Amino acid sequence: MTILRFLAVPALILATAVPAYAEKLSLNDLSKYLNRMKTAEARFTQINDDGSISTGTLFLKRPGKARFEYNPPEKALVLVSANNVAIFDGRSNQPPEQYPLHRTPLSVILARNVDLSRANMVVGHDYDGTATIVTAQDPEHPEYGNIQLRFTDSPVELRQWIINDGNGGRTTVVLGDTQVGIPIKNKIFNIEMYLRGH
Repeated sequence: MTILRFLAVPALILATAVPAYAEKLSLNDLSKYLNRMKTAEARFTQINDDGSISTGTLFLKRPGKARFEYNPPEKALVLVSANNVAIFDGRSNQPPEQYPLHRTPLSVILARNVDLSRANMVVGHDYDGTATIVTAQDPEHPEYGNIQLRFTDSPVELRQWIINDGNGGRTTVVLGDTQVGIPIKNKIFNIEMYLRGH
């Protein structure tokens, strides 16, 4: 069980046809889109670096909070809050692995104010004919890896979100039935509460 496997960031791939007139979206427009996305809930299917597949539900609350609930047979829960990431492995009686949020690529999009135009944050900004692809990293710590975001236009939507870790690993998660702007209680992200056994 590695941090890469459980720190994958969601990818959203919809079957909707993309208009032929779509063009590369600006970094400013994409930053505004991410900053407007305060909460989200979605089912996900995660494709791990070793080819294995996991499923679950993602809860996101910006800034700084995320929860990945994995379905059986996985017995895992990942919580992000208070600038920390905790990986709970239900198959182990060991305490959860914990990491500072700023040491993961998640920090790029969970920031209070996402600014993709910040110097050296975006290392790739391309258009493949159907979507704008942005590769972003922490400019002060590129060794932590990067996030690859794939957006379509009309309206702007995040379609794919991939984490590339600093060791060359790659994890993709596909989401469906995403609900945005719904109320989500802070307690579901509370690491300390889960350390105390809820």
